Amino acid sequence: MSYNISIRLDTRRIKDTGMFPVKLRVYGKASKKEKWYSLDIDLSEKNYKDIWLNPKNKNLRGSNKDLRLKLQAIENRANDEAKTMDVFDFQKFEFKLFRKTSDKNNVLYHFNLAIEKNIKNNKINTAESFKYTLNSLGNFSKEIKKCPVEKLRFQDINIDWLKDYEKHMLDLGKSYTTVSIYTRTLRVIFNNAIEVNDLNNEHYPFGKNKYKVPRTKKVKKALNSNQLKNLFEAKATTFNETKSRDFWFFSFACNGMNPKDIALLKYSDIKDDQFTYYRAKTFDKTAEKTKIIIYLTDFTKGIITKYGNKNKKGFVFDIIDNLDDSLEQHKKIKNFTRYVNDHIKRIAIANDLPKDISFYYARHSFATNSLRKGASMEFISEALNHSDLSVTKNYFAGFEDEAKKEFANSIMDF
Repeated sequence: MSYNISIRLDTRRIKDTGMFPVKLRVYGKASKKEKWYSLDIDLSEKNYKDIWLNPKNKNLRGSNKDLRLKLQAIENRANDEAKTMDVFDFQKFEFKLFRKTSDKNNVLYHFNLAIEKNIKNNKINTAESFKYTLNSLGNFSKEIKKCPVEKLRFQDINIDWLKDYEKHMLDLGKSYTTVSIYTRTLRVIFNNAIEVNDLNNEHYPFGKNKYKVPRTKKVKKALNSNQLKNLFEAKATTFNETKSRDFWFFSFACNGMNPKDIALLKYSDIKDDQFTYYRAKTFDKTAEKTKIIIYLTDFTKGIITKYGNKNKKGFVFDIIDNLDDSLEQHKKIKNFTRYVNDHIKRIAIANDLPKDISFYYARHSFATNSLRKGASMEFISEALNHSDLSVTKNYFAGFEDEAKKEFANSIMDF
């Protein structure tokens, strides 16, 4: 064993009552460190010897006997938790020890862990994804399976449970894409529980000959060149529509820049006729950080001049503030995205353009129109900051049929 665990009387300090605190002493052999954990129990040296150090004491009665059983249970649990680790680690040990014994099998507990961890790491979007999934699964468990989410265990979620959940979601009018997102998120929770040895692989309901997460291919929404021209030249009836269209085309002209990256853009990122940034969506997913370079045009310079903060310090646009924490930033960026999407739709509807247009369209419109103008896959891949060329090819594979036909027909235009 790479550890030693024992119940000790901490005689380093005596209390006003004349007794000493009883503690759980843990020693890690690899780190050669020890920690003493309070048990909120005080005993005299004599009582400690009678109750704990003399296991054959048959005269223990009442509360003293109960206390010995309690201490034995604490020591046993501490050893059981330590045994689950291949290499003893104090942080993991404490995490496992100071929780209810039922938490290891509790789905809600592990969802809350994932949510708290992502909020702590400023991954607010990911945290919200876990929240949405938890709400959906919790409603299904309570309404259909008659099991409140607080009591939902990993062992309850088997292949049939997941198939019933999928059917329930489809009956509610939800898409396979939604089912896929939620079941993939649940799969992450299962994997997290297995990783910390809270769950055995035998209870894993996903994979070959088990439940298969629906695979869907999202159709890439894009405007063609005529639609882009119509949108750009369409009459905006309000300032909000004008501003929203300006930011939509700013995104388009900056290689389909994400609204979060627009909000995070700082004046210090701008140098001469270009600016550089790291894509927030992929920054934490790869060890190698790729800096994206965007060359400014008269149009994008004009947008910065028109809407940029006049003191030219901190963030370029007045979307978020330097004093905002990650939660407040997330809220403001979400409001900004909704603001642009709502008002760009109004222009689209008034001009017979796709009524579901959003920031999402800007990125894919940049990709499709770059291809139509003869840009290579390699160029588009770099511009979109894709991890490899296959991701860019999948982009083209997801284009709508009309875009594919247009591209096919133009291939012979020498």
